[in-house]
Amino acid sequence: MGHGHDHSHDHAHETVPAGDLPEALDLSVPASELSPSDATRRRFLLGAGLLGAGAAASVLARPGAAEAAGLGHTHGPAGGGTAKGGFRWLAGDHHIHTQYSSDAQYRVIDQAQHGHAYGLDWLVITDHGSATHAKIGVDKVNPDIVETRSALPELLTFQGLEWNIPAAEHATVFVHPGRNEVEVLKQFENAYDGSLLPSTNTAAQNEAMAIAGIKFLGEQVKRRKIDGALFFANHPARRGIDSPHEIRNWRDADPTVAVGFEGAPGHQAAGIPAPNGRGGARGYYDNNPSAASFAGYPLESYRTWGGFDWMTSTVGGLWDSLLAEGKAWWITVNSDSHVNYLDQTERGPGSDFNANGKYNDPVYNGSINTQAGDFWPGYYGRTNVGASSFSYKAVMDGLRAGRVWVDHGRLVKALDARVRVTGDRRWSTGTPLGGVLQVKRGTSTELVLDIDLQDVPNWAGFIPVLKRVDLIVGTVTGPVADKDTFTTPNTKVVKSFEISAKSGKVSLSYSLGRLDKPFYLRLRGTDGNRTQPGLLGTAVDPYGPQLDVAGAADPWGDLWFYTNPIWVLPR
Repeated sequence: MGHGHDHSHDHAHETVPAGDLPEALDLSVPASELSPSDATRRRFLLGAGLLGAGAAASVLARPGAAEAAGLGHTHGPAGGGTAKGGFRWLAGDHHIHTQYSSDAQYRVIDQAQHGHAYGLDWLVITDHGSATHAKIGVDKVNPDIVETRSALPELLTFQGLEWNIPAAEHATVFVHPGRNEVEVLKQFENAYDGSLLPSTNTAAQNEAMAIAGIKFLGEQVKRRKIDGALFFANHPARRGIDSPHEIRNWRDADPTVAVGFEGAPGHQAAGIPAPNGRGGARGYYDNNPSAASFAGYPLESYRTWGGFDWMTSTVGGLWDSLLAEGKAWWITVNSDSHVNYLDQTERGPGSDFNANGKYNDPVYNGSINTQAGDFWPGYYGRTNVGASSFSYKAVMDGLRAGRVWVDHGRLVKALDARVRVTGDRRWSTGTPLGGVLQVKRGTSTELVLDIDLQDVPNWAGFIPVLKRVDLIVGTVTGPVADKDTFTTPNTKVVKSFEISAKSGKVSLSYSLGRLDKPFYLRLRGTDGNRTQPGLLGTAVDPYGPQLDVAGAADPWGDLWFYTNPIWVLPR
């Protein structure tokens, strides 16, 4: 990435549409049939290792992968959301448990009503994969979900499950609503859930089963059994057992299904200090390495940083190493709600989960639960999706395309980030989050960021104040030789914007210079209450999030937002 400041506006540029593979990138087209400019482009990308089999699952070889769309349409009513930048931003949560999970207690309608009341537009019910759930729960929860869709038409309620990934941690898997949603989820769970596989399987066999499970979901979409399926790895660094090569292999198995991981885990209330709370670790990230852990991870990876997972929060770390390969891999946040802080209910008496696949409906007990580690959906974390409409398909398309930013404690009200040719302020030409802008080498580009500052109290009763926004930029280096790589050398914070305004709107811009090599960028913001240099040093990240200490990790006193990336590539 260069730093020139040529402000001419006559450079051809494009945002690559879904499924449109330019001839220069299509290796089935012989070089002799390419135009001189396309031939030059292909030589550049081949020389950089950005084309060919090793880059087959990247936005570089297949730019349209970041925009891949599901099939079919299920439209709701007008719905809510916030209009900004040409999209309808719909807040949601893809990781929620109910009485159909062995360690939870709420009805579907309980979670949905609270989520909607706390400002969510969509959510996913993800009860734990298990023998009982596969046999009973996946069927029995569906009527409750269908009833909730009818009772709350202004909330998009998906059915999914929390998959025990063979050889790894957990993941959200969910599908587009339709007549086959239960059948596909049940077939998937019975065939691929790690808890149901033979205990004699080797690690290699289980890793292969995880890949097969993701491919199975993609096949169900191709065969029109369902109109879309998505996978997000949950709390990926919590126990250190999601190795870098497994994450890469999930992504490469089917980039239209396996699209990301939790940038921040749920269970954020677990960090509320005693005596008002549990006094534990945010996200229940209080583990140490085990025999099953990936040996290369540092001890710091087993804790959250400003409430976020180490894989996301470390500038130049594992997430950035994926983005530097050109892999479309997105982050989310959610509640992981099981039992909620300050709730006054308990499981219904006489429950027999093993026999019935569920607990009896919760009952009021008059006791305030200060030891629970979870918040209600929407109470603390939001995954904000840029959708084309209020519909199930539009939410899944937005997630798949990476048009997503996340925040804790409603740190900001709304934002729109775009990369454009320098000086071109037409919103329709800007490339949004998750997008790929392609311009001629030597073209000057700039980031334009518009933020609506928060002006209403969050659910803790105060109006958050944004203090700083960091721009993180990394060079695209192409496929890694070692799939267990979890750092990248050329990603760092290139600019920090101090925010002095307390209300209204803030517009920021930054010249990205003249394009001389492919790069990506992402953004984060903070209330500035807790910072420290990042794990890779002050030259990489001078004011990153601070490591969370169990017993002293008030989630409301340490708020951040993160965006997904935008790539800028040579045409």
